[in-house]
Amino acid sequence: MQATREPERAMVSEQLAPVLVSRTLGPFDLVVIFVAIVLFINNSAGVQFAGPAMFPYWILAFLTFLVTGAFVTAQLGRMFPEEGSIYVWTHKALGPFWGFLAGFLAWWPGPIVMVTAGILVATFLQQIGALANHSILTKNWEVGLVVLAVMWFSAAMSLLRMRLTQNYVNIQFFFYAAAIFLIGLAGVVWLAKGHPAANSFAAANWKPFLGDKLVFHIPANLTFFSFAILALLGIETPLNMGVEVKGGERAIRTYLIWGCIIVMAAYLWTTWGNMVSVPVGKVNGTTGGAQAVGAAMGKGLGIAVAAILAWVFLTACVVYNYAFARLLFVSGLERRLPHQVGRVNRNKVPANAVILQTVLATLIAILIFFVIGRGGGDANKPFFALYAGLTIVWCISTAILFLDVFFAKRANPVRFEEARRAPLWVLYVSGAVGSVVNLVAVFLIFTGTWYPPGYKTLAEWDWWMFGITAASAIVGVSIYLISEVTRRGTDVEAIEEGRAVPAPAGGGAGE
Repeated sequence: MQATREPERAMVSEQLAPVLVSRTLGPFDLVVIFVAIVLFINNSAGVQFAGPAMFPYWILAFLTFLVTGAFVTAQLGRMFPEEGSIYVWTHKALGPFWGFLAGFLAWWPGPIVMVTAGILVATFLQQIGALANHSILTKNWEVGLVVLAVMWFSAAMSLLRMRLTQNYVNIQFFFYAAAIFLIGLAGVVWLAKGHPAANSFAAANWKPFLGDKLVFHIPANLTFFSFAILALLGIETPLNMGVEVKGGERAIRTYLIWGCIIVMAAYLWTTWGNMVSVPVGKVNGTTGGAQAVGAAMGKGLGIAVAAILAWVFLTACVVYNYAFARLLFVSGLERRLPHQVGRVNRNKVPANAVILQTVLATLIAILIFFVIGRGGGDANKPFFALYAGLTIVWCISTAILFLDVFFAKRANPVRFEEARRAPLWVLYVSGAVGSVVNLVAVFLIFTGTWYPPGYKTLAEWDWWMFGITAASAIVGVSIYLISEVTRRGTDVEAIEEGRAVPAPAGGGAGE
């Protein structure tokens, strides 16, 4: 019997968002946003301690997570080209509770990643000072001021017209590409000067299961596979702005193909360049790229690369701010958050969502650098706990993303088939493998602390991980339950039940 089209779960945002924001993003814009979200090139320095075994880990992560994620994201993005990506996709597939929870868990890491971007800007500025034989930003409060400046710059840029902001982001993309090229080229230059590789590439060092055993007899080196997965999170994030995209299916296909190619090539190229140029015992796990260029090609060029990367992460904070704010925006339109969060400004961007998100990130930064870090306290301890804990949350939301491909077919088989371009078995394998790999990445976070100086025992670290994950889930569920009470009898509830039509653009959602 031929499948019939099932009635979809109505959402207010899919009716209001298209008239509130501008359709301005093309395929190249999505590629740039994807690279800014996913490609944190400092990760190439952080994985040096795995040795050449990192290359098999990268390739395995690309195949099991990045490529599979591209298939799933393409399918869901074609089925539901709406604002909010995973929020809408999961709502359509599983209903409002799971939709909101998936969206909340996908958004919740955003503010801490904004803090991370600010820290990376400060770290690269410190590297510039070190290469120039000057010590700068040596106190917690000084780093904190840089972080706050980065976040509020990102807010200011995110409040402008989307086309203007994206033009700025697109410009830095070319400088980012140049810096990435130079980091890999550093390895070529190092060898061309007659130096041996700074680290051994002997066959024995390529084995992926080297190192001391951790809990459950897991090789310590295996945690780098988890790190590789975590370095690839965010593949669906450009489609948080789904109704702002021009080109439809072509734009989605372009950003997923070229974005994945760029990310894979960049991580492999820069990992090799770092590994050839800088001995693992001397590598800076954050600024190693600029360090490699400085070692192979001179301090001047190393300073230039560090300056470019500081600018890149300043811009990455802008992208995270406007991209993640769209999840808050949709939550406001759906009245899961106060309806004011669903308003746009005269530039047709969700200003209140951007400001709310920036305020939350500001409070996190103040807590880390001006409260806990006051008087020389170790600001890294709470930061790494938050970073790892919210990474767990992000992985859980991404696991839901992979599972959505199964539930979306069940919820609307006709629309699923209309949108399908890949063989069904490819989508099913992608969904199954991707969800399992996410859970493996989460499990491996519990097998070793990300910050050994601050967490003397693994048990202490794990308690923080459990606590942050549980608190995140409790907050998300609580917001949903509260919203269920406040939405009763409203037009939003009537629209979902098919008893009303949406108000015009200015009806409480616009300025």
